[in-house]
Amino acid sequence: MSLLLAQDPTLADFGQDPWWLVLGKIVFAFAFGLLATLLGVWFERRVVGYMQVRPGPNQVGPFGLLQTLADGLKMAFKEDILPKAADKVVYFFAPTISVICAVTALSVVPFGPMVSIFGHHTPLQVTDVPVAVLLLLACSSMGVYGIVLGGWASGSTYPLLGGLRSSAQMISYEVAMGLSIVAVFMTAGTMSTSGIVAKQAHGTELSIFGQTIPAPGWYAILLLPSFVIFFIATVGETNRAPFDLPEAESELVAGFMTEYSSLKFALFMLSEYVAMVTMSAVTTTLFLGGWRAPWPITLWEGANSGWWPMLWFFGKVIALVFVFVWLRGTLPRLRYDQFMRLGWKVLLPINLVWILVLSGLRSIEDWDSRGKLIAVGIPAGILLIATILWPSRRPKTKPTTQEQVDNRPYGSFPLPPMDLQVPPSPRITRVVAEREPANIVAGSDSREV
Repeated sequence: MSLLLAQDPTLADFGQDPWWLVLGKIVFAFAFGLLATLLGVWFERRVVGYMQVRPGPNQVGPFGLLQTLADGLKMAFKEDILPKAADKVVYFFAPTISVICAVTALSVVPFGPMVSIFGHHTPLQVTDVPVAVLLLLACSSMGVYGIVLGGWASGSTYPLLGGLRSSAQMISYEVAMGLSIVAVFMTAGTMSTSGIVAKQAHGTELSIFGQTIPAPGWYAILLLPSFVIFFIATVGETNRAPFDLPEAESELVAGFMTEYSSLKFALFMLSEYVAMVTMSAVTTTLFLGGWRAPWPITLWEGANSGWWPMLWFFGKVIALVFVFVWLRGTLPRLRYDQFMRLGWKVLLPINLVWILVLSGLRSIEDWDSRGKLIAVGIPAGILLIATILWPSRRPKTKPTTQEQVDNRPYGSFPLPPMDLQVPPSPRITRVVAEREPANIVAGSDSREV
């Protein structure tokens, strides 16, 4: 294999490869998804362990690297239990649908530029189509079927409730995710993933207070509100904390996968981590420049040539996976009503307003497009983050210890609600009578304290 100078692939570059090269790309994308999942589980355990001041997996293999493999083997040899009331066909195919949809999305993700492989000039991407981003959204939408069918086919109440709740959650945040990508379409002028990466190649120069400074080309900066909304929707779409309501063990046992065990349970777990890695790769492609090196690595002329871009791409994906893990180790789980309110009443209206503002900016003539995006997009993104993180209500003033004691009737026993009152305990009556005997009316259950 030899190196080739940096060259952005176009749609005409696809469909020209021999069959063995196409097969090799498919195997590479599939292996990337599985290997990233194995390392992702280990990475999450180690990072969360570090955050919680504990070692994490460190016994099986060096640094615990083989712990995930050991867990997979354990699941493979566990007993596979099939509920009597389950629909056997749907019960079997539900986890398979989730995994296939998560892996298929990697087929249109560009891992690098044009390279030379055994004399064939080919892009480091399985395939690309004019509407590749719509294919990503389709794969994400189809993943809902695996969850809702898994809950329905189990033939039990808890999985059914978990499946319905999960489907409502994923569909709600797909709306916000789709609208946030609209801004990318409007700015890039294409739905091709390789074309979107090419549009983020070069920045521009801005004149601020008489000083000329380079402006970045990444859409994460130019379209900051869309990037923030897309990433929040991605966390909700992949059922990750603090939006891990589908697997809320403390509320619905284990959600839609309650009745699953052995390899079928492992497939659901695999689909969650593959989806996390896949959405990190999609976020890198749409907003973080794809396989292009970040500044100041771009000062090196060969940074975006040959096989080096794969290193920058994997580095960005790992950084986003770290953010997923960071959120899990930091934030508590939201209530379901809070989660749905955030999606429908906060993210969706802000997304619509931002698209209108972006459309208005594009209609203004004689104003550099990147300059006006930076002038408006960054303040709008900061305002969006402040709106989401701003407390919705004032914290209540905590009463003092003496006020808490004074507000507790009958000494140290709290007063239950009126609809739950029961006849007074003889012990309470005796204690109150000893304290204030004059207030006890003989032959009566009423008391004054």
